[in-house]
Amino acid sequence: MSAHVPGPGPQNTPQPYGGGVPPGETPPGESSTGSGAGPYRPLTRGWGKGPLLVICLVALACALFFLAYAVMLNV
Repeated sequence: MSAHVPGPGPQNTPQPYGGGVPPGETPPGESSTGSGAGPYRPLTRGWGKGPLLVICLVALACALFFLAYAVMLNV
């Protein structure tokens, strides 16, 4: 046998056809739990020379590898 669970009471049932929703039923329009973005501070430094040099060297090495591979396929 299964127990009959009654439906929600009239105080918890939303109004049909655009009726009002009781306060606290829906979350607020915007989240107010975040810490906020804070004041705008422009960046003072860009990429460091070391990481930029490493990225360029890896890209150059990959380009040279594929160029050599293409030359070896045509030989």
